[in-house]
Amino acid sequence: MFAADRVVLLPAGIGVKGPKRLLDGRVTSARCFGSLVTLDPTGLVLLRAGHNPPLRELFNAWGEPLSPHRLVGFASQARSAVRGFVDGHPWSGVLGDIPMRPHAEIVLEIGPEVPPHHAYTFPKGF
Repeated sequence: MFAADRVVLLPAGIGVKGPKRLLDGRVTSARCFGSLVTLDPTGLVLLRAGHNPPLRELFNAWGEPLSPHRLVGFASQARSAVRGFVDGHPWSGVLGDIPMRPHAEIVLEIGPEVPPHHAYTFPKGF
């Protein structure tokens, strides 16, 4: 995510229920893991096998807003729209409907345009 000329990272622990243990900012254990989780603040979202939720489920689990003119704590100053990209291509539908699927590269931005990468090298095993 990019907002107001800043990189916005997903925090570790989305979709994780405590008590949880952290080591160097990474979740190493927890009482319960949901069907989508973040274990570290890299932006990588892990999905339970067979679960391909829409993006709104990630934001609901995080407790942060996602709307056409608001991204996390950033609101558009000029009422410009939050832009979405999937695998480097513009998304023209509702942002919350973006399908989260294995190895999809999803970029959201508000404010000045940051050209998204067309590919990401996922860690082995993910």
